[in-house]
Amino acid sequence: MHTNPITQPVATARSQRYIYLASPWTPVCGGIYKVVDYLVQSQDQQPPATAAQLRPLDTRSGGPAVFSAWFLFVALLRIIMGRISGRLAGVHVNVAERLSLIRKGSIVVLCKAIGVPVVVHLHAQMKNFYHRIPRPFQWFARWVFNAADAVVVLGPSAHKFVLQDLGVPPERVELVYNGVPEPVVPRREFDPQAVRHVLFLGRLDKLKGVADLIEAVAQPGFDRERLCVKIAGGGDIAPYEAQARALGLDGIVRFQGMCDQAQVAHLLSQADVLVLPSYDEVLPLVILEALANGVAVVCTPVGEVSAVLTDNLNTRFIQPGDVAGIARELQAVLADGTLMETLGSNGRALYDQHFSLARYFAGIARMHERCFGISAAAAKS
Repeated sequence: MHTNPITQPVATARSQRYIYLASPWTPVCGGIYKVVDYLVQSQDQQPPATAAQLRPLDTRSGGPAVFSAWFLFVALLRIIMGRISGRLAGVHVNVAERLSLIRKGSIVVLCKAIGVPVVVHLHAQMKNFYHRIPRPFQWFARWVFNAADAVVVLGPSAHKFVLQDLGVPPERVELVYNGVPEPVVPRREFDPQAVRHVLFLGRLDKLKGVADLIEAVAQPGFDRERLCVKIAGGGDIAPYEAQARALGLDGIVRFQGMCDQAQVAHLLSQADVLVLPSYDEVLPLVILEALANGVAVVCTPVGEVSAVLTDNLNTRFIQPGDVAGIARELQAVLADGTLMETLGSNGRALYDQHFSLARYFAGIARMHERCFGISAAAAKS
């Protein structure tokens, strides 16, 4: 696996067919970028002539909206050129909500107009957003999803929404759980006398519960002499640094900033507990990465999380905004090496069952074969 934030697939023969994966193509755009990047990394970089090549199709920049419009225009032009060449097998559109729906919807419109097969992959809990937008936009959303040859969802809640609210026929809706790579850095040996490492991975903002986590760490009951809380992710760090200083957490709470794939792998290899006290999620990749690494997880049961994780089996659930609850569950896990090990091993078993990257790649390939008549080949192990 690479550590470069932008993957560039190896060039193939001029006749090689390809599939566009339409998504933001910059690490600052978070989960959608990562899951597409994992797919691109996992393909055979020298595929046989009978297989397609997965190519990222950047639909927006990480900068101002005016640049996003230009990236979308270029993406639409590339789809047209691919159709003219006869090499474009299909477009796999990764969509969230708000402006993402408009951008990706325009791609679906173009694909249907010029006869390119298209798959829509929903990466958001769109139900509340859908019912807040004006009726013309609701109609557009229903059209976009019903025009697709297949719709991919990440969990049971999204599956129900797409069927009942958007009216997509059940035979065209497929639940495919995201997958993440196997760990590449060995986990450190557990030492009951060593410093306990708590890790947060994600964008630093209110909805991720970062302020709640910092306040929870300041609660009584933690062994501050043997506690290190690492907070890794992009966003406005300064307010959280100020909060930690004001609560006397200098030297305990450490901010890592934006981390690439190699840095995240190292952080997970050192972590005893991953904590994600979010108010809103779908199915966070950071949780799946923690499961892969056998790291105990403490998180909120939001989005699809409660459908795939089980309290006291492979996680300890906390409620959004419950500072005392975050402190209580973290202390319980950190103080009990057996509990920590059990959560980690059960989480790893769940990863093997549902969330391996090989399983995810195979599920997407089967869908591409069905919708596009061709799929990418997995990298040789």
